[in-house]
Amino acid sequence: MKQILVLGAGLSATYLIEKLLAQSAANNWFITVAEKNLSLAEKAVARHPNGAAIPFDINNAELRATHIKKADIVVNMLPPVFQVMIAADCVHYGRHMISASYQSREMNDLNMDAVRKKVLILTEMGLDPGIDHMMAISLIEEVRERGGKIKAFKSYGGAIPAPDSLTNPLKYFITWNPRNIVMAGEHGAQYLEKGKVKLVPLHGVFQDSWGIDVKGLGVMEVYPNRESMSYRSLFDIQYADTIIRGTIRYPGWCETWSQIVKLGIPNENLTISVTEGMTYRDFVELFIPIEVSGSDLEQRVAYYLGINPTGTIMSNLKWLGLFSEKPLKSNCRTPAEVMIDLVKDKLVVNEGSRDMVVLINELYAFFEDTQKKEKITQTFIEKGDAEGHTAITRTVGLPLSIGVKLILSGDLTITGCHLPTHRAIYIPTLQALKKEGLVFQKKIETI
Repeated sequence: MKQILVLGAGLSATYLIEKLLAQSAANNWFITVAEKNLSLAEKAVARHPNGAAIPFDINNAELRATHIKKADIVVNMLPPVFQVMIAADCVHYGRHMISASYQSREMNDLNMDAVRKKVLILTEMGLDPGIDHMMAISLIEEVRERGGKIKAFKSYGGAIPAPDSLTNPLKYFITWNPRNIVMAGEHGAQYLEKGKVKLVPLHGVFQDSWGIDVKGLGVMEVYPNRESMSYRSLFDIQYADTIIRGTIRYPGWCETWSQIVKLGIPNENLTISVTEGMTYRDFVELFIPIEVSGSDLEQRVAYYLGINPTGTIMSNLKWLGLFSEKPLKSNCRTPAEVMIDLVKDKLVVNEGSRDMVVLINELYAFFEDTQKKEKITQTFIEKGDAEGHTAITRTVGLPLSIGVKLILSGDLTITGCHLPTHRAIYIPTLQALKKEGLVFQKKIETI
């Protein structure tokens, strides 16, 4: 019986675990779910005969080694900070690993040892990164096979409420790690536009936004996401003079969040010295210079930020609770923790609401033999089930479960550290995703 070790049983792992358990009898698998919070693992396994839940401390090297050595493959669903450590252990003990997290530079250092041990370390095998990569490389290779060159590449993605589930003024709710929402843009962004590299600092990420028209949704908002320049080498698009990766939101998100960034709230480096008895109003007051005048805090904040004290942005800040007399929770130590705690309470998924995943790739191709230019747009929209799994949980879990099956069945035999941009990975994975009902729409326009 093949042994699958799943590390982590949080929100993004639930569908994955369910899918693996559902296939376990037919494939002769046994799934062990290891989680610090044992009750989460037990809930995910749900007493399945081919599953077990165990308590797990990632920092216990002996415990980690014991369970990794027992596995044929490790599915890492823990935070990215643990990725290299887990991958190193998997390589050391000759075990395959698959993960939805980004592949860091340190991971590349494991490649030669992974090849020597004949194991596959497959990362970015989720949604974003993951499905977006596979969509993009399939289009790019298709253009190459027709003799074309990629002149511009734009990739946009987001997990947002479905249009029938817009239940708050920010038109957003949290279906994954709230820390990632609060700290989005913390490292700024970099992209290539018309041959010029653009660097965007943290305070400018949400001000550097633009609109895109999405079929069935209308005009949506996009802001630059992380480092786009690396996609030139990842997809081998050396002729492209525009390479942009962006995050999709409903219009209005960026103008509000940019002011939260301007206040300085998304900060994990400073510790709030006194929190006992502090309210959210007191907390906001910390960020306003003493010389800024006004009749009340709201007016002083508006003056400091340069916004209308009775406008939409101020209304959104009030709705979030930043001006309330409610006391902070005692476990908050940094400004970011305060904001994380706040959005967890406010940006919740209401009963009957459902989320939506949107991925869009725009390619501009040039065919030298015919001098023809094309705009190729690929769109993927998946909506969650209000009574079941969210769209993001399903779209993160599906490619991972497919990858596990490809590896354990022997259909995927490459070794080393890889992303799903390898033909041996993305071709069968996209085919399997389509069989699961995921729809990828393509439109080609001559320009």
